[in-house]
Amino acid sequence: MNLLISLLINTCLATILVVVAFWLPQLYTYLEKSSPYECGFDPLGSARLPFSLKFFLVAITFLLFDLEIAILLPLPWASQTSSPYLLLGLSGVLLTLLTLGLAYEWLQKGLEWTE
Repeated sequence: MNLLISLLINTCLATILVVVAFWLPQLYTYLEKSSPYECGFDPLGSARLPFSLKFFLVAITFLLFDLEIAILLPLPWASQTSSPYLLLGLSGVLLTLLTLGLAYEWLQKGLEWTE
């Protein structure tokens, strides 16, 4: 029962804080706070420049492969489990998927900057 009351109080408190943080900045709108700041100078151009789609795709690909490699890092410590052959098979499947994903990205020319 104490856990349920604690969960309810924490949920209500978090909801109140989120609502206050959302509505409070909308009460006082300052033009200076919403303008971009560039070392005290007036901005020469737009602060919202277009983003390179190639850079975005390479960054997302890097993040995906980096996270999947991070899954493989604790394998030496996990090899002391009761079924190391199952662990070896699953890590082989993961490495195969990583290799196929890299080959697909390479064939689709997703890793090249220029065409």
